[in-house]
Amino acid sequence: MFQPKLLQGKRILVTGGGTGLGRAMAEKYLSLGADIYICGRRKPVCDETASELMAAHGGSVKTFGLDIRDAAAVEDMVDQIFADGPLTGLVNNAAGNFISPTSALSPRGFDAVANIVMHGTFYVTQAVGKRWVEMAMNGQWTPADSYRSVISIIVTWVKNGGPFVVPSAMSKSAIHAMTMSLATEWAQYGVRLNAVGPGEIPTEGMSKRLNPGEEPGARSAKTNPMGRAGRMEELQNLATFLMADGCDWLTGQAIMMDGGNHLATGGNFYELRSWTPEQWKEARERIEEQNKKDRAQRTA
Repeated sequence: MFQPKLLQGKRILVTGGGTGLGRAMAEKYLSLGADIYICGRRKPVCDETASELMAAHGGSVKTFGLDIRDAAAVEDMVDQIFADGPLTGLVNNAAGNFISPTSALSPRGFDAVANIVMHGTFYVTQAVGKRWVEMAMNGQWTPADSYRSVISIIVTWVKNGGPFVVPSAMSKSAIHAMTMSLATEWAQYGVRLNAVGPGEIPTEGMSKRLNPGEEPGARSAKTNPMGRAGRMEELQNLATFLMADGCDWLTGQAIMMDGGNHLATGGNFYELRSWTPEQWKEARERIEEQNKKDRAQRTA
């Protein structure tokens, strides 16, 4: 679909790039010639991913272990990356989410999502973006050069709300607003920003926290207009188009890639209104089981 070296010369940071959607996008970029940086809280996972991707595709994948909720740590990472040379692209993929009745949320539960999705995404975007702005002001970027690109992963719920995932709906809406705001503020400095709202593309983290106890993709098979969940290569292809040169006038947009599901059904978790207390208890137990697994990997 794409020229083999389409992204040669690009240097791209993917947050949450060790697993799931982030890994898939990083792999596609690497296969098309880009130099890749990935970060995540589980450094060993990122290191393993980097080794596997380079074994499969060659090229360079460098890793950072950090929590993007820590602004100082983000600043240090971006300093190290730019010391090698300036980035040309950023994918804001790192996130956290889980289903819960909003009345049962604790402040800590709300912050666990909001601090990663809203605060963390802003910290990374600002750390990278302010360096791009400075480069442009110093004449190191001109309108004849390629634009730098930011892609942020959001959700379709930014358009119609997200019952039972309110911290995520609120935080992703903030990222949508950031995308539109900075698209106009930073355009003169050679930076464009777009967002992608994928529907269900089954991954371990997403499936076990948002659809605990269900077969991955089963819900989409029943309700999606196309009768299936999304495929990873579909996100990879869209993310490549948005990162590549050739359509610099595309900025400030949110592209909902979900087979039309949000148009047909709302694309959210409204159906959970009928769950019993016993079902919510079982879901909480399954989510906590996944959380313990993740914590063990971070300390391994």
